[in-house]
Amino acid sequence: MTRVELLWWDGCPSHPEALADLREAMDELGLNPASVEVREVADDEDAARERFIGSPTIRVDGRDVVPPPEDEAYGLSCRVYTLRDGRVSPVPDPQDLRDVLRRNLEHSA
Repeated sequence: MTRVELLWWDGCPSHPEALADLREAMDELGLNPASVEVREVADDEDAARERFIGSPTIRVDGRDVVPPPEDEAYGLSCRVYTLRDGRVSPVPDPQDLRDVLRRNLEHSA
């Protein structure tokens, strides 16, 4: 069973869009979109415990779908992603989500 998590912080407004993109990708791949574990990161202690580098963070089986640099600090901040076409976005590229989920499915089969 694939574990899919979305971690978010209330200071960033982009988590609903990220959740919608994630659930759409899961549905397309035959995964249950309702199984996403959605968790709010409320303070710096939560951020450190969750290894949270910003909102939204999406993990599949514990691995960030867009791995951050090794020296990225944990804390309450908004993440910035780069889409495949080079534009900056507050959410991961939907195709990146599909690719990570697909690879995970292939490896667990």
